[in-house]
This record gives sequence, C-alpha cells and structure tokens, in this order.
Amino acid sequence: MNADSKRCGLDENSPYVEYAVEILTLLADATRVRIILALRGGELSVNELAERLDKPGPSVSQHLAKLRMGRVVACRREGNRMYYSLANEHARQLVADAVYQAEHALEVEPAHHRARVAPTGGRAPGPVGRADGDAAEGGTGRPPERAVEGAAADAGATTGEDAAAGATGTARAEDQV
Repeated sequence: MNADSKRCGLDENSPYVEYAVEILTLLADATRVRIILALRGGELSVNELAERLDKPGPSVSQHLAKLRMGRVVACRREGNRMYYSLANEHARQLVADAVYQAEHALEVEPAHHRARVAPTGGRAPGPVGRADGDAAEGGTGRPPERAVEGAAADAGATTGEDAAAGATGTARAEDQV
C-alpha cells in the first residue's frame, strides 16, 4: 500500500470519508460551484461575486456562509464589506476536476485535453461523439438534445441547466486551473 495514501487518509477506511461526502454535498449546487470558479482569480467582495454571477447579493451571501461553514472559503472584513477567497487550493482543484469530468461525459476530446496541445488546424471544438453515441461503445445512448439532461440525472443534479452550466464552466487554456 502507498504510504502517502495512509498518511493523507486516502483509503476506504479513512475517518475523513464522511466529511468528504459532506463537502461534495455542499458543492452539489451550481451557484456554489460558480462561486468557487469566480474565486480562482483571487479575493472578491459579495457584491463583486453577485455581479459576476448575476445573482442577488443576499442569495450569494447565503451560499458563501455555507461554503465558509464547510471551510471551503475564507473571509475577511474591511469596513462594512466582506471579502471572500478560497480557503485552500483543494476546493479549486476539486471543482476543476468535476468540470473536467463533466467534459469527459459530454465530449470525445474534452476542452481541457485540447488546451494541452497547441492548435494546428481549423478543427471546431465542441461536444461530439460520446454524448449521443452508442452506449456499448462508451456513449450515453441518449439523443444529443437529452445528453446534458441525462448527465445531470447521472450526477444527481436537478435540471439539465445545472449539468450544462457545470459542463461548460471551463475557461480558455490560459485560464485553466
């Protein structure tokens, strides 16, 4: 057995498994995932986050309070303003990996793989293949218009909009996590 997995609690009997489930449950909300994606660039105020997410400030504040209780974000007060940042690099990586997994569910060659290779031709990026492919050959077996909704159901999301938001939430190659 790998010594690192024992030291870090990465085995099936880890005392951290239940808390990890709580963290994943906490992140099972599109607004909270978007907050973490927005905070990748650094500290933002509640108003700045609300503007970026096009959500009401009180709603964003409630989501931030939950993320703070889960120790996913940290905050500081400056006068009457609260500023939020990611508590550590793990939330950034966890959300990035979830978005990358969503890309794998919807594309044959996900954007994060294309970003690693310098573009050489006029190939158009975008969802192809797996989302509407034969289930026996690695596809979902769903028609293309239902692939996003099906991915949402597979992931436990409540709407196709939630899955689409997560699957398309990646940035350009230079903005990649």
